[in-house]
Amino acid sequence: MNKSLRLSEKWFNRGLWLVAVVFAWFLTGLGSSLVGDLPKVEQTLQIEDFMDPALSRQTSKSIRSLEQSIEDASDNLQRIRLQHSAAMAATQADRDTFNNWLATRSATQRADQDQELVRRSAMLDELKANERQLQQALEVGEQQQFELRLQLEEQQQLLADERQRAYQSLGKAQRSQELRIFLYRLALTLPLLVIAGWLFAKKRKTPSWPFAWGFILFALFAFFVELVPYLPSYGGYVRYGVGALITVLVGRRAINALNRYLELQKQKESLPDIERRRELGYDLALTRLTKGVCPGCERGVDLQNTAIDFCPHCGIGLHDHCQHCNTRKSAFDRFCHACGTDCNNQP
Repeated sequence: MNKSLRLSEKWFNRGLWLVAVVFAWFLTGLGSSLVGDLPKVEQTLQIEDFMDPALSRQTSKSIRSLEQSIEDASDNLQRIRLQHSAAMAATQADRDTFNNWLATRSATQRADQDQELVRRSAMLDELKANERQLQQALEVGEQQQFELRLQLEEQQQLLADERQRAYQSLGKAQRSQELRIFLYRLALTLPLLVIAGWLFAKKRKTPSWPFAWGFILFALFAFFVELVPYLPSYGGYVRYGVGALITVLVGRRAINALNRYLELQKQKESLPDIERRRELGYDLALTRLTKGVCPGCERGVDLQNTAIDFCPHCGIGLHDHCQHCNTRKSAFDRFCHACGTDCNNQP
């Protein structure tokens, strides 16, 4: 903080900087909300938006129907397997019974049992025929289930191909949407930088400078911080390109300002000593003196050396003597620090 300012001025300046920071904070919050809500101007894209509705609807319906048919076929196959297992067990049990009975008949050689032999043989043949019938039904069911699974795989592949095509279209649409949203944000932040540049050039030294600096801080934050998370892969070119452009513009302005300042300094150094000290102003002169530089040319001077009364670089008077008490004092003091005499009224 400038040591030549009064204490109240120092705190007042700090308060004004606080106003600038608070103003920038509120503007930043407002800008963040606005930038965050910009994607809402675009419709949220989904994969279904790029699929053929009729094809998707028909394929999905076919898949559901085939899945239900496969489930029904599986239940039917399970039932046939159980019946086939039961038929095989019944055939095996009847065969064992028949073999035992046949062994008994062979031992007794009774002719009256021939009809029973025919009857038992017919029953065994009937059970075996039922078993073969169930085996054939099982094979037919398995073949039907296999064909249904093939049809299901074809429908699923058809739907997968349609989804793959839709994903490609969705990716292109999302990239286009991302570019549009980025351009919305860029269109919002670039004018802020332009306004900030104008405020820096025209308003930073006016009485309303806290608001000018607050807006400048907000614009820089909005472009270089708020815009970064939303930059697409190529957005860095915009960010660094604008940064380079701003650097060039500010740099050229700084170079021109420095050249104008040096030229003005040369003109001032050619003026008479009294006129130069009058144009400097009290506060500016004290500011430079507290930094250990000459108020006139801003080159370093050993102000602690009592033998130096004039700047060895530009010749401006740095110390003189009070005409009332002859005390050595700064040539820029308004009052003598030893006797309090008004130096401006001295001849």
